[in-house]
Amino acid sequence: MKNFLQAIGQSTRGFMLDEEGAQVVEYALIIAVVSIALVVALRALTTGATFTNFIARVNTCLNGPGPCA
Repeated sequence: MKNFLQAIGQSTRGFMLDEEGAQVVEYALIIAVVSIALVVALRALTTGATFTNFIARVNTCLNGPGPCA
């Protein structure tokens, strides 16, 4: 049991000292904040049905076979 607890302690220390994953998390947080800011800005610029129409046009451009206009 003592060896098991020591192994967990070493793994935990190694995990806490490893900084490779921290950069990925930081970039993900930056992307999330920018995405939220864009959604808020778009909602402020286009309200109600206009925003819904905008989203529908983007969806058509990305997924539909028709032209993007």
